[in-house]
Amino acid sequence: MNIALFTDSYLPTKSGIVTVVLQHRKILEDMGHHVVVVTVNTKEEEKALAEREKDENVLRIRSVRGEWFGVPDQYIGFPHEKKILKFLKKHNVQLIHSHTEFFVAHAAKLSGKKLHIPVIATTHTLWEDFYKYYLLGGRLIPVKLIRKIVKRLYKKFYALINVSQKARDYFKMPFMLPNTPSAIIPNALDTDSFLQCSIADSEIQKVRKQWGIKKDDIVFLFLGRVVEEKRVDELLDICMRVIQKNSKIKILFVGAGPAVQSLEKRARPVSDRIIFTGYVPWTEVHSYYQLGDVFITASLSEMHSMTVLEALVSGLPLIARRDTSFSDTIFDGKNGYMADTDEEMDQYFLELAADKKKRAAFGEYSKKVAKSFSLEVYGKRVVAFYQKILDTFPEKITDEDLKAAVDSVAAFEE
Repeated sequence: MNIALFTDSYLPTKSGIVTVVLQHRKILEDMGHHVVVVTVNTKEEEKALAEREKDENVLRIRSVRGEWFGVPDQYIGFPHEKKILKFLKKHNVQLIHSHTEFFVAHAAKLSGKKLHIPVIATTHTLWEDFYKYYLLGGRLIPVKLIRKIVKRLYKKFYALINVSQKARDYFKMPFMLPNTPSAIIPNALDTDSFLQCSIADSEIQKVRKQWGIKKDDIVFLFLGRVVEEKRVDELLDICMRVIQKNSKIKILFVGAGPAVQSLEKRARPVSDRIIFTGYVPWTEVHSYYQLGDVFITASLSEMHSMTVLEALVSGLPLIARRDTSFSDTIFDGKNGYMADTDEEMDQYFLELAADKKKRAAFGEYSKKVAKSFSLEVYGKRVVAFYQKILDTFPEKITDEDLKAAVDSVAAFEE
């Protein structure tokens, strides 16, 4: 197959979507398919291109920094239609897959129409949960307007890939796109690349010493962007309570974000028990999973968390707030717990802190669950989805057709 990926999120920027797109391209190429990418240009990329050979399978389009639209650290593309069409024709593209909803996605739909090929999209972001934190004046915008905008952005895709049951349920709501065919294909993790970052026990001890973590301390780990929509304030409240009840518990918040400063200020009286590392390079992230005993999150805004997948591969138990985005990764009483309230999370912290055998058993089950999210399984599911699309287009396709295609790929079952 010849596939084009359209995205506003690509190197050299970093985000969960960037990781997904890079892995998507990698596994399809490993399986023998030809993949091209249409994405944004950045000042960093222009500089990098001067230092290395240009990737002929990547088309960079004019773009501006996302901060102008209230989306910091990202770029918004403004495509040139003729240039894109020439690029797609050159590579004989058979199917376009968009990993964005914005102007680049509009170009994808226009290109598909001109070339008479199917255009699909993955629903990565639940903007209803995010817009208040990112869009300029977001807190003044009614949610009904956001729903109308998102519906319009996704309306003309031939089919959708949902990364979780949560995403599917949302887009099947009457006010969204209940008639647009879709199937669930969860995100995956390049396990081999991630585990290659594993470091020796001696290095782990150095990291523990760096942050004042003693041998018998039990480390509860939050790793990710430290931002308001992840409910990090509420998570800190939980942590402040549980450290008063078990002197062996230590909390690590690993990552950067605009909420770090305020959280550090609140936790200053217990800074030896609740630690903020700030930004950690990706190559060093694995060491923090290795020194962690339990992965924690209170977020209710995830679609399908990449850090949860990393925690599974690392063999960690998990504690989270109950949310359908975790329905295929966290199994109550087997590899962790999902709490119905923040206060309920307290008891799960204390239970796992007191039971080393249970932590070990939960960790082993996490590794088992992680097998469902290997790149190999992901790639086979996506290819099965693509093939069904190509076999059916331009006729209408059904949810049942797409689900049957995806389900034909064996995976872990709870």
